[in-house]
Amino acid sequence: GPPDRRRFPAAHDERVIAVLAPYVADAAHTVSLTTALQRSRERILTAREEERRRLRRDLHDGLGQTLASMAMTINMARHSLERSPETADTLLRDLREGMNSVTADVRQLVYGLRPPALDDLGLAGAVRALVEEARPGLAAGAESVAEVEVTGDMSGLPAAVEVAAYRIVQEALTNARKHARARRVRVVLHRNGELRVVVADDGVGLPPGRRSGVGMSSMAERAAELGGTCAVGSEPGLGTTVTARLPAVPALPAAE
Repeated sequence: GPPDRRRFPAAHDERVIAVLAPYVADAAHTVSLTTALQRSRERILTAREEERRRLRRDLHDGLGQTLASMAMTINMARHSLERSPETADTLLRDLREGMNSVTADVRQLVYGLRPPALDDLGLAGAVRALVEEARPGLAAGAESVAEVEVTGDMSGLPAAVEVAAYRIVQEALTNARKHARARRVRVVLHRNGELRVVVADDGVGLPPGRRSGVGMSSMAERAAELGGTCAVGSEPGLGTTVTARLPAVPALPAAE
C-alpha cells in the first residue's frame, strides 16, 4: 500500500524488497523441490508396492497352484503304481513336463528381481551382452555399429546401482532399436567417484513437445531412488543421448 507517516518511504520499501526477494525466491524454490521430491518418492513407493503385489500374485496363483497340482499328481502316481504302472508312468511324464514349466517360471521371477547376467558376467559384461542382443535390431545399413566403452573399476558396486544401470541401458537400447531407427549406438560406463552411464544413438531423436512415457519415467525414477540423476537430451534428426549419474560407493563386505 502507499506509505504514510507511520511507514517507511516508498524508496526504502523497494530496497527492502530487493534485499528480501532472493531469500524469498530460494524459499519458494526449496518448497517446489520438496514437493517434487515427495511426489517422486510417492511414485517410487507405489511402483514398489505394485511390484510386490505382482510377485505375490505370481507366486500364489502361478507357482503355488502349479506345485499343488504337482503334489496331487504324485499322489495319483503312487496310488496307481501297483494297479496300473502305465498310468503311473504317464502321470510321472506329465509331472516332469510340469517341473520344466515351474523351472521356467522361477527363472522369470528371478530375472524380474535381478538379471542373472549381473552375477554371471558383472555389470560391464552384462551391458556388453545387452548391446550384442540389440545389434541385430538396429536399422539396416553398412554403418550399423553398437559399441561399449568401459573405464574405471566396475567391481564392488552396490547391487541396487548395478540393477539401475543395467535397466537404464536396457530401456535406452530398446528405445534406440524400436523408435529411433538408429544405426549407431554407443554405451559408456565410467566410474570415477560416481558411475556415469551414457547411451547415445544417431536416430531420429525425440519429436518436439513429446511427453515422457513409462520408459523414460522409469529411468529417471530408478536414478532418483538412489540419489542420482538421469537426463535425456535429444534434437530431431540428431539422435538421443541418455545420461545417468549414480552414486558408486563400494558395497560393504558381507558379514562372515
